[in-house]
Amino acid sequence: MLQSLVNWARVKSPWLVHVNTGACNGCDIEVLAALMPRFDVERFGILLQGTPRHADVLVCSGPVTRQVKDRVVRVYEQTPAPKFVVAVGTCACNGGVFRGNYNVLGGIDAAIPVDAYIPGCAASPPAIIDGVVKLLLKLQGKAG
Repeated sequence: MLQSLVNWARVKSPWLVHVNTGACNGCDIEVLAALMPRFDVERFGILLQGTPRHADVLVCSGPVTRQVKDRVVRVYEQTPAPKFVVAVGTCACNGGVFRGNYNVLGGIDAAIPVDAYIPGCAASPPAIIDGVVKLLLKLQGKAG
């Protein structure tokens, strides 16, 4: 009974932390635009947090490089379980235009497990909101 209440609360009010692993800043601007009043993500209970210790969902943008891999893993480990990762943008999904460079390992899934992918260069705010809402529906068991 208590666990079902905790799961309900997590789905109804996901707290996000934004992690930039070296993106060109296009997806970062779009993630922040999605959090502004114009798109009103608070109707889904979504709230941006400043620390991974208080977040449920990591919203990652940019490719994983050799320099940032350990930091991304550390941020992932600091997030309390259950935790979810959303890769925003083509660079976060597979490395994008940086794929094949000597220092780029690939997308976010090269360092940590990813639950949802939102492609696009740069991903639009409606696409970001749609991806997070689909992740929440998946957690509720309403969509596959």
